[in-house]
Amino acid sequence: MQVVGVCVLLVLAVVAVFGQTAGFEFVNYDDPANVYENSVVQKGLSRQAIGWAFTHAQVANWIPLTTLSHMLDCQLFGLRSGGHHLVNVLWHTANAVLVFLVLRQMTGSLWRSAFVAGVFAVHPLRAESVAWVSERKDVLSGFFFLLTIGAYVRHVRQPSRAGYGVMVLLFAFGLLAKSMVATLPFVLLLLDYWPLGRLHDRGEFLRRVREKIPLFALSAGTCVAAALVPQLIIMDADRLPLLERIGNALVSYAVYLRQMVFPAGLAACYPYAPNGGPVWKICLAFVLVAGISAVVFARGKKRPFLLTGWLWYLGMLAPVIGIVQISSVAARADRYTYLSEIGLAMAGTWAVGDWIMGWKQQRVVLGGLMAVVLGLLALRGYIQSSYWKDSETLWTQALHCTSRNSFAHYSLGIALLNKGEKEEAAAQFRNALEIKPDFVVARSNFGLALDQEGETDEAIAQYRKALAIQSANAEIHVNLGNALSEKGQFSEAIEHYRKALEIDPAFEDARFNQGIALFGKGDVDGAIAQYREALKIKPDDAAAHNNLGMALAKKGRLDEAIASYRQAMKVNPRYGDAYGNLGLALVQKGKIKEAVDAWQQALEINPGQFNVQNNLAWLLATTPDAALRSGAKAVALAEKANQLTRAGNPVVLHTLAAAYAEAERYQDATATARRALDLAVAQKNDDLTAKLPMEIKLYESGTPMRDAAH
Repeated sequence: MQVVGVCVLLVLAVVAVFGQTAGFEFVNYDDPANVYENSVVQKGLSRQAIGWAFTHAQVANWIPLTTLSHMLDCQLFGLRSGGHHLVNVLWHTANAVLVFLVLRQMTGSLWRSAFVAGVFAVHPLRAESVAWVSERKDVLSGFFFLLTIGAYVRHVRQPSRAGYGVMVLLFAFGLLAKSMVATLPFVLLLLDYWPLGRLHDRGEFLRRVREKIPLFALSAGTCVAAALVPQLIIMDADRLPLLERIGNALVSYAVYLRQMVFPAGLAACYPYAPNGGPVWKICLAFVLVAGISAVVFARGKKRPFLLTGWLWYLGMLAPVIGIVQISSVAARADRYTYLSEIGLAMAGTWAVGDWIMGWKQQRVVLGGLMAVVLGLLALRGYIQSSYWKDSETLWTQALHCTSRNSFAHYSLGIALLNKGEKEEAAAQFRNALEIKPDFVVARSNFGLALDQEGETDEAIAQYRKALAIQSANAEIHVNLGNALSEKGQFSEAIEHYRKALEIDPAFEDARFNQGIALFGKGDVDGAIAQYREALKIKPDDAAAHNNLGMALAKKGRLDEAIASYRQAMKVNPRYGDAYGNLGLALVQKGKIKEAVDAWQQALEINPGQFNVQNNLAWLLATTPDAALRSGAKAVALAEKANQLTRAGNPVVLHTLAAAYAEAERYQDATATARRALDLAVAQKNDDLTAKLPMEIKLYESGTPMRDAAH
């Protein structure tokens, strides 16, 4: 019953600390690429998707099993983030229970094992691994890591080929979830020393190594595969000198120790210290790590748990400690402690337990100490998890806890830009660039924010600076092309789209936007070709179907245009622009009733489309078909369009005049038509300037307007 009770308490503790994540959003830290902007993952599980997961990297990581779990989440929950978060909580809950059961299986100690599991379950350092959807790889690989240890202990006590095979299979699953668990064979050797007591001499050590050769082979193969993934290991200008990397590794070991004992100031991303950081800090970290190591080795025979726990900590962190640099922006990360600090918790718990062994009332002391420590950790864990509720909160907290954090400024800028807070976003991008002037994506997004603020010339300047740093960046070429298109500089824009496609021939945005530029330049055939190429890459792009329809309509190919608009509406039934354009094409085909239906649907989707209001009002006011005409409806629509354009659009006033005439308000019609004429003359609209005098005479004579084309 005690075992069951501990398991129940662990479940409740995890839910209390991390259950809040059910109401959290995705964050803009790898979640877009891993989940909500990944078109393959979004479609859920399929034979094709499974093959893709094993042949494609995710954010510079080969993690096929984790990718499959994200696909399954999308199949079950779609892009409702709460479901994805709760699956992370479920895996972590299982892991907390496994830590307890496996440690108790190895040591026979119930309450010490329970305390280690409790620390693992609620420690604030777990927040990054549990509350961040993209860190599914931690909780999933951790599950198989712990199952593998459990299978190993069972095999040691009841050897069998089947048991060994199960152990190897579980380890393989862990590696497919995250390659960091490649250190597991080393951990098993430590467990052979303590608590399994299987290492008594050199010969026995060699036998234990030999029995783990299949596991070491799996580790080596996975490490090679991971190293071959592009961008996993930093090899470019962002790579730090070796001495700086060694210094950062020593400081990281010391900082993780401090965070384990005093978990304050935790952040999503810790920046590298300028020029490697202060020498005194590196020296102090070296003294601390070396001193603890000396004590541990000196006491290793008498207190073997110290040696196992300490080497577990050092060894599991080795792949991510920074000697081999795997990040250009993060000196260390809380998520790296997910499994590594189990070793520290074991060593500390057994050391304290042995220390107070002879005390009076030791159970009361231990029980009280466990309750206080776990209570404080749970409270801090709850608070730390709350910072992951959305991108803005996450990066604001990171900036509060760190200094000179260019990546946090950049990421906060992205979050603000997505919220439409362009000025605030631009300020964050400026801050990022002040810290790191060659931060290419920050400069590119700074240009994007400026462009959205209407500062297109300055945006173009920023894009050009970004390309001067990194010329082979397809996205920046597209952004620059878009800004140039806005300025009407279509030829140069098209050149940048072409450069983007040379870099990435499958870049659908480059094809699509090149089509827009070609259309703007008057090359309608070229635009049609680009839209068709874009749709080969992304067949479910509603905007590309809509724009293809516009280009086909421009060429007079109305049946094809109508088919394209209908395809856009099939992909996105709430695409108001497609309904609006469909109405225009139907009018040209003489299908007036269908056009009215299309425009009415467009306005149901987006009532603020003044151009659709204007077109529908004109049709209802001027069509020769008496069954369709409605002066009252035409007036209502035209007046709304006139309000939206602040009575400054001669085309809308032209329609409003015709609507008044159909409603037999000829005096209003005449006055409105004259205002339209004045504006048309001022704006040099020759077509309206020619038409309106004749229409004014109609209204003065009490005659409504009829458009024979309708």
